[in-house]
Amino acid sequence: MTDLYAKGLLIVISGPSGVGKGAIGNLLRERNPHLKYSISATTRSPRVGEKNGINYFFLTKDEFLCQREQGEFLEWAEVYGNFYGTPKSEVQRLRSLGEDVILEIDIKGAMQVKSACPDGIFIFILPPSLEELKKRIIKRGSENEESLMRRFSEAEDEIAQAKYYEYHVINDDLMDAVVKIEDIIRCEKTQP
Repeated sequence: MTDLYAKGLLIVISGPSGVGKGAIGNLLRERNPHLKYSISATTRSPRVGEKNGINYFFLTKDEFLCQREQGEFLEWAEVYGNFYGTPKSEVQRLRSLGEDVILEIDIKGAMQVKSACPDGIFIFILPPSLEELKKRIIKRGSENEESLMRRFSEAEDEIAQAKYYEYHVINDDLMDAVVKIEDIIRCEKTQP
């Protein structure tokens, strides 16, 4: 077997807020323990029970910015005053061992990864309809009227970015969506 075939896949999953990426990711992890999930770096403080190197790589802001300047992240973003990023070295290490790596990231991050790793498999999760997406966001109960309107507007803009992804999966049924992603991964694994 050549090195080309031993190289693991990089699978990037993203979609608008409220589409069910987290639920899909959790079920994928449960059903496919062989898939590796990349551990992100962050400058936020650890929450109760979180461990460095398991949940996140916890960095100071200076450490993060230094690593960012040295090009050590596949993608990065600032969210509510904290930085988050995907360490390039960890993804490369796992893939070089033939491991398949899944990133569950936002659309801006996915486009950064696409620039750095055009051989990645990019999967966009879509809601069955915008109306259903609105119901899911409202059901969370964590948004006020202003933030709901902002999320709805952002969701429409984000869905327009689906054209940059090789695969689109509609999350109208959680298990069906997970099985479709598993089928995509199996199909990609058989490609030379």
